[in-house]
Amino acid sequence: MRPPSQIRWQVPLALCFVLAACASVPAGERARDDPLEPLNRTVFDVNTALDDAFIKPAAKAYRAAVPAFVRDRIRSVIDNFAEPRIFVNDVLQGRFNAAGFTFARFFVNTIAGVGGLFDFAGTHGLARQSGDFGQTLYAWGAADGPYLVLPFFGPSNVRDAFGLGVDLVTTPPALLATGHSDKAASIVVGLVDGIDLRSRNIETLDEIKASSLDFYAHLKSIARQHRAAELREARGLEAAPPELVDPNAPVDEP
Repeated sequence: MRPPSQIRWQVPLALCFVLAACASVPAGERARDDPLEPLNRTVFDVNTALDDAFIKPAAKAYRAAVPAFVRDRIRSVIDNFAEPRIFVNDVLQGRFNAAGFTFARFFVNTIAGVGGLFDFAGTHGLARQSGDFGQTLYAWGAADGPYLVLPFFGPSNVRDAFGLGVDLVTTPPALLATGHSDKAASIVVGLVDGIDLRSRNIETLDEIKASSLDFYAHLKSIARQHRAAELREARGLEAAPPELVDPNAPVDEP
């Protein structure tokens, strides 16, 4: 499974996943599964409120005002920014085949794709790869640590939260930001990235929320399964996550 974007400048956006944390299981099991659940649920509620009040309306307005063709070009450019960071992490993980794909994608899309405006490489068999520093730490043997729901960025854990911090400062334009104008440009790119990704998941999240007995638990389950697929890739394994289901959904009787 290929993630929609490897750029971690997903400030409001990780509000696609921005909301998550634990299922209705026995207290002892729940404590082991999510020892910071009270704090996580509080952050989850704040993230959800921010999404309802600001992020989702902004995403809807963006989708209504910007034609789909233009939104796709914006998405392609932002994704192309992340390719150098993905390449470095693929190398650090020993995924040299994935690193080769990523290098070729960046070269082809920057030249033939007019600065990344078009995913020319993707249409010619060069699939986008995963690659972030949290994955790299996992490939090096780092444990997950406690489950965390981060403000704005959503579901994570101690290892991936640290990895996210590294990703934020190693993904252009953040990597190149030295003056005030460059830092402002980096923030703008991050905000546009977030709003664009949120706009692409409006209906999906609405459906998940409407069908969930516990929205927090369901999103935690989805985020973990999606992340498990990315971590399998970090070990060079085929990404084959189990079916994404609501852990609180009733079981159908035969």
